[in-house]
Amino acid sequence: MSDAIYDLVIIGGGPAGYVAAIRAGQLGKKVAVIEMERAGGTCLNWGCIPTKALLKSAELYLKIQKADAYGLSVTGASFDFAKVVERSRGVAAQMAKGVEFLFKKNKVDYIVGKGSVVMPGMVEVTAGEKKGTFFKTKNILLCTGQRPKALPGLPVDGTRVLTSREALAAKAPPKSIAIIGAGAIGVEFAYFFNAFGSKVTLIEMLPQVLPVEDEEVAKVLERNFTKQGIAIHTGTKSDNIRVGEKSVKLDLVKDGAKTELEVESVLVAVGITANLDGLVSPKVKLELDRGFVKVDANYQTSTPGIYAAGDIQGPPWLAHVASFRAIQAVDGMFGHAKPKQVGLFPGCTYCQPQVASTGLTEKQAKEKKLDYKVGKFPFTAVGKAVASGDTEGFVKVISDAKTGEILGVHIIGAEATELIAEYGLAMNLEATVDEIHDSIHAHPTLSEALGEAALATHGKAIHI
Repeated sequence: MSDAIYDLVIIGGGPAGYVAAIRAGQLGKKVAVIEMERAGGTCLNWGCIPTKALLKSAELYLKIQKADAYGLSVTGASFDFAKVVERSRGVAAQMAKGVEFLFKKNKVDYIVGKGSVVMPGMVEVTAGEKKGTFFKTKNILLCTGQRPKALPGLPVDGTRVLTSREALAAKAPPKSIAIIGAGAIGVEFAYFFNAFGSKVTLIEMLPQVLPVEDEEVAKVLERNFTKQGIAIHTGTKSDNIRVGEKSVKLDLVKDGAKTELEVESVLVAVGITANLDGLVSPKVKLELDRGFVKVDANYQTSTPGIYAAGDIQGPPWLAHVASFRAIQAVDGMFGHAKPKQVGLFPGCTYCQPQVASTGLTEKQAKEKKLDYKVGKFPFTAVGKAVASGDTEGFVKVISDAKTGEILGVHIIGAEATELIAEYGLAMNLEATVDEIHDSIHAHPTLSEALGEAALATHGKAIHI
């Protein structure tokens, strides 16, 4: 039994857990974090960060192949896939060290192991070097996140059947791969493997790739991916998957018609499930909602003194949302501020062209029967985009027809994931499209498209 009594013990050290720990440390609280693998959790070690490193290598490799368009001559360009993956792992390790440093800076006790809630106020380390250690605590915060959802009867073996985790450690790009699920994870890996020579088939049951995004954005991405050589099947079910010694066969079913596909590997990207295994003892009852931990307005679970934050709560499953929730939970439990719930948030996909959005899609605005206007501006009309050879895509703004209030923004194109931040701030400040286009955007920059799209809602865009 540990003699110390903590103000807060956090189980899980990902974007929710480590941020919560640092925030509580800033507030002068005695904090411990128990993380199964390494500081940063899945996002930093096996998700957001290493995938972005892989995608950057893919982007640069494809750019080099088009060097002649920039007046440059490059011959003999090739890649070392092992080094691409090695760099990705190195980036993840560097960032994890950074989190561990922040723990020390904020006097957070960091334990590598698996934590389990024995009862309110007590956590046991059930695996790792400190196995069998108990921690007394005034508050417990569950931040164990999520893991990829498997398809029934299709066990992951790391060779023929992969999830994003196995794909991140691949020793070589498969000659052919079927990716089941065209959400952000599926789309990003489709771009990555295609860039390094895999024959990629992207399969989605719903009518469009990136089902949560605006329909126009999805159409542009699908068209662009098709040009890149990626085979896309939307409105299609993957059925009768047979894993062999050297290949995987599956049936693609659309509108009653069935086509057989044979590939070297299958990557399953059909969603996620909460990490709840062994998290609490049978004596501790947590109310769940569709398999995720239900919390109240203060991020407290159905058991007083036990809180939850991040992906374990349910959608949206995004690292930045998890961090936001964690800070709110900590501020609330220690009386620092009234907790806020997730409202507006950016959704980002880091393939090329990038996709980013916040607020309502046009389809949602129609379903709500809102009186709205749409302003669109293409990157083909932006000087910086033309100069840099990044003219694919557009900015689309949806605004209230009477007040000009911004209802939703959708961007596809270069640096979309960076550009979306301006509209996120604007919407939080309840700015209007007039205030966006009255703000001077530097020339030449990609951000000019943001102002021009706002002007386009009035039919006054200058450069189209």
